[in-house]
Amino acid sequence: MMASSTPSSIEHTMLAASEQLKVPSNITKEMWNCPYSNDYFAKLAEDFENEDASPTFSMLSEAACSHGITIVGGSVPESGDGQLYNTSCVFGPDGKLKAEHRKIHLFDIEIPGAITFKESDFFAAGDKPTIVDTDVGRIGIGICHDIRFPELAALYREKDARIICYPGAFNISTGELLWEVMQRARAADNQLFVATCSPSRDSSGSYAIWGHSTLVGPSGEIIATSGHEETVVVAVIDYSKIELQRKAFHLTSKRGQIFTCLDGHEGQKP
Repeated sequence: MMASSTPSSIEHTMLAASEQLKVPSNITKEMWNCPYSNDYFAKLAEDFENEDASPTFSMLSEAACSHGITIVGGSVPESGDGQLYNTSCVFGPDGKLKAEHRKIHLFDIEIPGAITFKESDFFAAGDKPTIVDTDVGRIGIGICHDIRFPELAALYREKDARIICYPGAFNISTGELLWEVMQRARAADNQLFVATCSPSRDSSGSYAIWGHSTLVGPSGEIIATSGHEETVVVAVIDYSKIELQRKAFHLTSKRGQIFTCLDGHEGQKP
């Protein structure tokens, strides 16, 4: 994702591929620097502490600086602390790293006869949420399967994030069933914007990706989206819609009433 620098009305470019960033020819278009396959993660993992060993990290930093924009870039296999992480980075208009998010909820799935995939076999899980103040507002970061957990999005809303960014690579089966539903649910439940960026389906690996990078508004409406092909999605975000939605529907106070009601009936027989 790239963003301009006007907080109240932001033109966001969600990159479903790596166009416009002058990506080196040796950088492929899946996890920014490798196909989504266990055959590549360790081989192409980057050590963010070593600039010479982090071509993707350096490319995103340079792009943010040269264009004077904020970039949420990811995700990238990161080598750190003797382990591999699935990581997204946020760079400011000066090209400096503002935050990095290590994927908290690793994707493990086993559907007999359909798909078996265990991200926990090769990645370690991150242990903290990521909220970053930028010149385009406060952003919460998740990666792919993190979107399945409403508690994380609710925490970001509680911390006054204006938008949650989820780079992700849902597979075709889970993508068709859940990708749009999850984005709209997280946005509508928390009355904020949700932006997702997915690789296109032109994958050189064995993992077939759903695609469909999308921007969703605070009432759950789809503002802009793509198909599964390589493309760029451009849309305008107006943060004032968040306050309009929250004034119209007082979800936070209603949630408080629900918890009060539940506490009042604790231990009572029906």
